[in-house]
Amino acid sequence: MPIDPVLILDFGSQLTQNIARRIREMEIYAEILPATVPAHTVIAKKPRALIFSGGPSSVYEPGAPNLDPSLLDLGIPVLGICYGMQIIAHVAGGRVERAKVREYGVHLFSPSASASPLWNVFRPASPVLMSHGDWIEKLPAGFTASGSTETTPIAAMEDKKRRIYGVQFHPEVTQTEAGVKFLRAFLAEVCQISPNWTIKGYLDRHIEEIRTTVGNDHLVCALSGGIDSTVTSLLCHRALGSRFHAIFVDNGLLRKGELESLRHDLGTLGIPLDVADARDLFLRRLQGVSDPERKRKIIGKAFIDIFSKEAKKRGIIRFLAQGTLYPDVIESVSSFGGPSTVIKSHHNVGGLPARMPFKLVEPLRELFKDEVRRLGRELGLPEHFVSRQPFPGPGLAIRILGSVTKERLEILREADAIVREEIEQSSFLPELWQYFAVLLPVKSVGVMGDARTYEHVVAVRTVRSVDGMTADVHPLSPDLLGRISHRIIASVEGINRVVFDISPKPPATIEWE
Repeated sequence: MPIDPVLILDFGSQLTQNIARRIREMEIYAEILPATVPAHTVIAKKPRALIFSGGPSSVYEPGAPNLDPSLLDLGIPVLGICYGMQIIAHVAGGRVERAKVREYGVHLFSPSASASPLWNVFRPASPVLMSHGDWIEKLPAGFTASGSTETTPIAAMEDKKRRIYGVQFHPEVTQTEAGVKFLRAFLAEVCQISPNWTIKGYLDRHIEEIRTTVGNDHLVCALSGGIDSTVTSLLCHRALGSRFHAIFVDNGLLRKGELESLRHDLGTLGIPLDVADARDLFLRRLQGVSDPERKRKIIGKAFIDIFSKEAKKRGIIRFLAQGTLYPDVIESVSSFGGPSTVIKSHHNVGGLPARMPFKLVEPLRELFKDEVRRLGRELGLPEHFVSRQPFPGPGLAIRILGSVTKERLEILREADAIVREEIEQSSFLPELWQYFAVLLPVKSVGVMGDARTYEHVVAVRTVRSVDGMTADVHPLSPDLLGRISHRIIASVEGINRVVFDISPKPPATIEWE
């Protein structure tokens, strides 16, 4: 374990983990801590650099996260991003006010003529992502303005002597074209940090952590067959051997042919698998429930009940492993104690019951999907398995808007199978992150065989993404869309209309619920 991390203090941004991810891509070790952490904890970590994230607050709001001013006097390079820049200015004696012109979206950033060489990656002007309602009206003593946009005079600042820097934009997102170059320059040139972290190191470290955590006990793993739970299973199996037990819960919310396919694929990987048939239990508990948050919490509790029952069959087992990823965490809860906003509860995070009979083991909790795929390749998973599209733990329940019934599940299952089959035979497949069908809670009038119909509507969703935190719509050709629509309407009884979802994330999420 490296003892000289880059420490990121989380002030509540939904993008905090993106900062860590960008740094890890440079093979530099980074950790995230809540902004409320005391200074002595920061010092004990022996950080090589401090980065303060953005956040949804204003520095003047009651209860807004504050900054211990002593962290600016440690002699450690500091970078503040958005709110992180504003809180530096606030505690250092500057003045932060409501912006005369709020900036949201991509703007052009131009470094000042007197700015240090660190800012050269943005010359002469470069697109950056802005998202702020406040700005710095007056700089603290010792700071100079390092750059501006067309509407924000102080879009960056620096105290060269103390190596403290701030940016009003977000360098951690792809919309800031020179953002990664800027972070790399800050870490390499200002902080003098060399690469010290690899995905193999992460693998070795977490195998050892699993052994230490579980000790001589046994562990059950919630195995869905997706890349996340499969990599989790391989890590746990490698760490514990015969004290590892993989349980697949057939909740009745699976895609067509899912269980049969999983049995085959997991068998080739040598992962021992037990199947628990809980189809009736899940459908009974979901009966009449249409609220998506209630669905997720019901599903989360049902999973825990099944795993508890299965664990008791094998004796007393205190540990449950699951393939929780950071996008699940950041949308459900603030995983590092920061004040980030909850977007939706994931069945394996915010959807879990408050009291559980297990201690959770979540070795992927700090990783994004693309990093898990890299880890899967390191573990020797075949490429067709590594690159398969994500499938949510709650399954088709969150792709059926409204109540979940056996009839509606069967309708969606058949429509989704057609969407997947057509796309997987097309040239669009390599570009897509996810592709699926959603059953809408409406019916529409149609005409089939000269007769009036009043039947269900299905939406087709296709997106491209890197990490699941943001996603763009990926259009399909008119011919392919037409073929999908024709096949669904012709062969799936109960559907007479197919629509295409053109909403990116944000403002939408990838899943509809």
